[in-house]
Amino acid sequence: MDWTAASKELAAALNSKHVKERSQSGRQLSYIEGWHAIMEANRIFGFDGWQRETVLIQKVAEHERALKSGPGWGVSYVAKVRVTVDEIVREGIGSGHGMDRDLGAAHESAIKEAETDAMKRALMTFGNPFGLALYDKAKSSVGPSILGDDFDDDAGPSDAGQREQQKTQLATGAEAPPPASAPVNHRNT
Repeated sequence: MDWTAASKELAAALNSKHVKERSQSGRQLSYIEGWHAIMEANRIFGFDGWQRETVLIQKVAEHERALKSGPGWGVSYVAKVRVTVDEIVREGIGSGHGMDRDLGAAHESAIKEAETDAMKRALMTFGNPFGLALYDKAKSSVGPSILGDDFDDDAGPSDAGQREQQKTQLATGAEAPPPASAPVNHRNT
């Protein structure tokens, strides 16, 4: 692991394009999605440079509840996930809640959410790209893309396949195939 290069990436601003918001208990909360945290870990540490291990998953609630579609179930879990990069070990605790007409589906949803939440909390301790920047009320380390113009999520729909391919390559560590033709840059440099 090249910690000099990784440290620069971990101190860089969190790209505001990856910040999502939701309302919970009357408050507006900012977060990054689980797939994005995994993609950033693969990009910064290498797809084989980090490990995650679920060390605890525990049901904390299960009850019948009324859903818009009729009777159903509400289930809650807590999870503890350990993330290891080289010799550095970080742990995070998360919770997940599932509601469904089917009890098994409610459990599945709650378990996945709890594990993802715990993983994001463990990764967050490594730096801004994993959501640490969101804990600063001023969000001073949330800013423009650190991936540059070649990775523009706001590109038009005709570029969607290329953007998805770039995301997949970053997430898996795969090398990009050579382009069919050189891209044209219409920006003044």
